Amino acid sequence: MGKLNVFTITLNNPQGVYSPGQCLQGHLTLELNEDMKMRGIQLQLHGGARVKWSESCPKGVGKARRTVTKHYVAKDTYFNNELVLFGKATGGDGDTPTLPAGRYTYPFQYQLPPNLPSSFEGTVGRVRYWLKGTILKPWKFDDTTKRAFTVVNLLDLNAEPEAMQGLRGEVQETLCCLCCTSGPISCRFQIDRCGFVPGESIPIKAEIINRSNRKMKRSFAELYMVVTYHAPKKSRTNTKKLGEISHGEILPGESDIWTGDLLPIPPVPPSKLNGCSIIVIDYYVKFCVEPAGPALKLEIPLKVLIGSIPLKSTLEQIGSSPQIQGSDQDHLFQEGAQADAPPIEGMPQPSYAECTFGTVTIQDDYENEHTQGDTNYTPMYTYYNWGNMTQPSAPPQ
Repeated sequence: MGKLNVFTITLNNPQGVYSPGQCLQGHLTLELNEDMKMRGIQLQLHGGARVKWSESCPKGVGKARRTVTKHYVAKDTYFNNELVLFGKATGGDGDTPTLPAGRYTYPFQYQLPPNLPSSFEGTVGRVRYWLKGTILKPWKFDDTTKRAFTVVNLLDLNAEPEAMQGLRGEVQETLCCLCCTSGPISCRFQIDRCGFVPGESIPIKAEIINRSNRKMKRSFAELYMVVTYHAPKKSRTNTKKLGEISHGEILPGESDIWTGDLLPIPPVPPSKLNGCSIIVIDYYVKFCVEPAGPALKLEIPLKVLIGSIPLKSTLEQIGSSPQIQGSDQDHLFQEGAQADAPPIEGMPQPSYAECTFGTVTIQDDYENEHTQGDTNYTPMYTYYNWGNMTQPSAPPQ
């Protein structure tokens, strides 16, 4: 066990979810089995974004042709501060104090900067916020403990004019089979508004008419996230599917109508990732018709807006007043975390759920077995537990 028995960081908000500009409060706990010499104990607070990926590409011609690897990196730093909790900071001169055996608690607080982007963990990039406590020991490896927390920059759909706009698309395709041209396959797809929040479902309305002599294997709608990572002289886009619903086959000469089938939205970060200059998040609903046999799918993508604060008209249409209290609040929100955030005028207190993408490790390459704390981390985002309730549409214009 050694001299160090406990070394942890605890936040006053146990869910660890904060808004930009909020005060981060907590304490660092240290328990020693024996006396320990140290220069001091410090707490580092860091928030930043990073994009990093590599690509192989050919270089040269003829016999001199070879493959080289290019690395693309970009960083944003939003804050990086150190608080001295005991003794002296890194590089301090003078005597090395001894901390006697026992249990110690060091409180801290830090005002988060305004306009921070939401936390995000992606394939080749991230926005991450963390705390790291360090025991600075002379001539020995420093002991560290680490803890991540989530920042959610709330995107209010009521402040986005396009959130109430309906979207529609149409496509028609003629398939060829054994050099014979059949009739066309036509598809119309629409959603009544483009602004939604996690926990809500998107009502899918579509009509497929199969005038061909080919069977359509199925039709389906999928929600997916498109993340664009920016580095100097290069950008990269990654797509991740978040959900799908489908209908069965459509025989030649038949049609199929979708009358509002519900496509759920899981806990995900808000659109745009406001405040971050190197990562952009967009969401799309794509409606597809898949022919049986070799042929390309018919596809109609529509861009939607995923926010954090629902439209007031949405709450009114499902029969809930914007001012929600007591059991009404329990009805709307998923059981789980509630951030210690100031209330939003005319809206219920947000509730949060773990991101659908799961857990990541926050331990960096340069950290080792001397790092304690919970290095597994899952971001949390706003989530509204509307379940399978009838989803409201945009009011008539």
